[in-house]
Amino acid sequence: MVGLAYDLLANPQGAVRSTFEKAVASSGLDFDPASLDGKDWGALHLFRQFLFDQTHLSQVPILNGETVKWVQPNTLVRFRGMIQDMLGNEFYVGAFKDGDVWRTNKFMDVSHFPMPMASTSSSHMRVWERRLLYCVPVPGRNSWTEPSSESLVNRCVDCSSQQREKRRRMDDESVDHMDMLVSDEGFQGSPSTKKMKEIGHPSMSSQTKEPINEGICSHMSMVPSIDSESLPCLVKIYDSPESDLKLNDVFEFIGVLTFDSEVSMDKDDQDELSNGFSEDVLVHLPPNKVPRLHCLIHRKLTVPDFLHSSPIMEPRPHVVREIRETLLRHLTAVLGDDSVAAHFMLLHLLSRVHTRVENLAVGKLSLNLTGFSKESVSLFGHRLSLAVKDLLPVTHSIPLTVEYLNSSSLAPIKDYETNRLITGVLQLAEGSHLIIDETQLKAGTLNSVGVDNTRLLKNLMELQKVEYDFKYYKMEMAADVQLLIISEGKSNILPADIVIPFQPTSVDSSEVVAAEALEAWRWYLATVKSLLHSIESEMQKVVENDLVEARQSDRSIGSQDFNRWLTMGRLMSVSFGENCLSLEHWQMVKELERLRRERLK
Repeated sequence: MVGLAYDLLANPQGAVRSTFEKAVASSGLDFDPASLDGKDWGALHLFRQFLFDQTHLSQVPILNGETVKWVQPNTLVRFRGMIQDMLGNEFYVGAFKDGDVWRTNKFMDVSHFPMPMASTSSSHMRVWERRLLYCVPVPGRNSWTEPSSESLVNRCVDCSSQQREKRRRMDDESVDHMDMLVSDEGFQGSPSTKKMKEIGHPSMSSQTKEPINEGICSHMSMVPSIDSESLPCLVKIYDSPESDLKLNDVFEFIGVLTFDSEVSMDKDDQDELSNGFSEDVLVHLPPNKVPRLHCLIHRKLTVPDFLHSSPIMEPRPHVVREIRETLLRHLTAVLGDDSVAAHFMLLHLLSRVHTRVENLAVGKLSLNLTGFSKESVSLFGHRLSLAVKDLLPVTHSIPLTVEYLNSSSLAPIKDYETNRLITGVLQLAEGSHLIIDETQLKAGTLNSVGVDNTRLLKNLMELQKVEYDFKYYKMEMAADVQLLIISEGKSNILPADIVIPFQPTSVDSSEVVAAEALEAWRWYLATVKSLLHSIESEMQKVVENDLVEARQSDRSIGSQDFNRWLTMGRLMSVSFGENCLSLEHWQMVKELERLRRERLK
């Protein structure tokens, strides 16, 4: 088997150019550059085969605030993040004729060859389009979802050393070849080698004298200090339908890193490839602060993608039942041996919006645990918060006070001066969990900001929507956030789907959770919540009869109660790894509801 012409990890742009040249050559004299507009000429297929079919994805360094100091520019990297802003499209010179040879600038910022003038005939130049996405690390992502910083850095250093060693060997080979062309009068032979000497390019022999680690350290020293948890990335998307990527989606982007650690972008400067088509928004995202990633492949991430060491198995009922039982015992211990609250907590952790019917977000199950005091919240509230962080990949918390409501920016706001969407607390990734602590809330006066923030939280709770502020108009964006409210009495601000008084009977929690148990619980929560579910016709009649009977005995029961019970029935079934609602599970839901209503009396 013939080896690859280019190292796909160390020189991905070389592989792109090579496949482009092959595509041009295969077309012969009839090559029409318009035939490649918005299409892959074989480069993406090559990378997919290398990364997935040949399973080399793990060799691609992950880009974050720690590794950016070590990853070499123009190499292949992975960035995992949330699409925080969509900056529109950018035009660039995608293909052009250099003499008699066609070149491409795809997946790069700077052309490797002389560019034609803007006035050049369109038959010698093709202007293509790419999308600009401003991406950030997933807000609230917990540390256990990522490999240790030390292992990531070590992997990047090893990769950088290997890449520079390969380049050193290639340079040595080039030097040996060039030495054969040197005579007493100087360089002979190729005009290109003579030109390199004339225009002052450093000789290759001088480059090879640079120690490997010295080059890595010099790159690291030029990188500005960046918070490891907040490194943004400007991702450039090629030839992908707009419907594939949406605001707040979480993706893994695999592509070419371009990171200029010295040069900041001047407002009057224009991107070399864009020939004046680039937007002013890039002025506010200088390349020495925001790395660029030219995306070759992207894939949407779900919760299982954040589970590094959890077991991979089929969610068979007997396995799921065992894990469910141990997780329920853990939640019961965390909640002071309150088994009823633990059952509701389990259903809450499995909830998700699986469909929408007009303004109804079907599948959500917000939970309000009441009966907390300032003293008990410091114990049980803190314990519960830690437990949720250990179980779910993305978690947040809000200490709800009048001061917080009056001063916080919960909704994202459009800044038209920078043409950027300024993030807000409620711009969250799908599947995030949010704990709202109302125990510190005292009587006070809400200003206009506080009133708006209260309304935003209520809409998120009831409709699973967040209103984005574009100054001249408002736009509702769909959300999928699990909300848990901890309060002294029933929350009057945030009407949860389920309100249950918290009744602990034990303060001690000496349980030590093994790492294997945590991994199993994380796998369980991530896997069973995505199970498809249905209600068979016979069971549907049983449910309908029970709902009618409940309505006849208590006229206060309405459609919201019916929807909640159906949601609980679905969640109860999937908690056992079942796809259909059984009579046993429906009876369990009815009993839970009975115990809850008894506590409310």
